[in-house]
Amino acid sequence: MRDASPTRDASPARDHGASGGTAPAGGTADAGTPEVQALLSRTAIGVFRLNGQFLAVSEELARPAGLTAAWWQVLGAVLHEPLPVAGIARAMGITRQSVQRIADLLTERGLTEYLPNPAHRRAKLLHPTPAGREAISRIEPGHADLAARLAAELGEEAFAETARVLERLAAAMDTLTPPKA
Repeated sequence: MRDASPTRDASPARDHGASGGTAPAGGTADAGTPEVQALLSRTAIGVFRLNGQFLAVSEELARPAGLTAAWWQVLGAVLHEPLPVAGIARAMGITRQSVQRIADLLTERGLTEYLPNPAHRRAKLLHPTPAGREAISRIEPGHADLAARLAAELGEEAFAETARVLERLAAAMDTLTPPKA
């Protein structure tokens, strides 16, 4: 979607287990209990549902600009600075191959261009063209309206906290690897 400047919570994360105690983030208090497993399941189901909801609304917002949600995601990633495909993939949590395919489509349509990368000769930088910036500007009114409606529904403070919690969850997931079977 559009650019977002993450706000980091400087306070240490706490895990409130079923026992009511606290353990530092990364601690093992109550790990593996049915209650903790249920929290993971609830979180995953909620994130899957939100993903579907955000994809659906993103498709609607992007359509008038002649974009798809995926095209908007990649184009939006390079609005403020050109990035290599691998950097976009890391930032968005999607595969490099998916980003490459979309970047090539955006370039074919004149919405982005590849620039030389002084840090890496082979990894070109993706950069929006004026046509790409114009496409994004056509999305902004609907995006602003949705943001205002969500802020009104949640309250601005709760909306900001929701963003912080999701950022912390994503950062925590980045540090984990699936357990070996």
